[in-house]
Amino acid sequence: MALLLALGAAGLPALAQGSKIWRCGNEYTNNPGPDPLGRGCREVQGGNLTIVEGTRVPPPAATPPTGNGGAAAAPAARNGTERVGAGEQRQRDAEARRILEQELQRAQQRLEQARADYADGKPPRLANERTDWPRYQARVDELRARVERAEADVAALQRELARLPPAEGR
Repeated sequence: MALLLALGAAGLPALAQGSKIWRCGNEYTNNPGPDPLGRGCREVQGGNLTIVEGTRVPPPAATPPTGNGGAAAAPAARNGTERVGAGEQRQRDAEARRILEQELQRAQQRLEQARADYADGKPPRLANERTDWPRYQARVDELRARVERAEADVAALQRELARLPPAEGR
């Protein structure tokens, strides 16, 4: 019996090696259909490939409407069929804008500080860097990276603000 199991297990890898695995975007398949190259699929070469499918989260249950004529606060939208009122959406947008504007101010302050520390690539040397050029250069590179990160943060926040609807009363 053990001999049959050993022979059967030895034959399984040979069967698996016969089928090709294709990557079509984020999907891996052994059946890409007709014209896989036309769909943008690539054959996966070499190495073993293990795909573990994640668990699916069940959709939240719909909340029943209140029986008091809508006097209670409306629940937040959970799926595509529920909608929030225009007034509530304006409040949400205004709050999002306020938070983003505060974050933008902090990011601009961090950028100003980073640029001051960087000093156009020529920051003053520290005491331990006077005779150690590589240490000084590493600090300059770190300061430049800090400036670039701060610039990227400011640009990202400005893009997010631009995506929001215009603020009322401005």
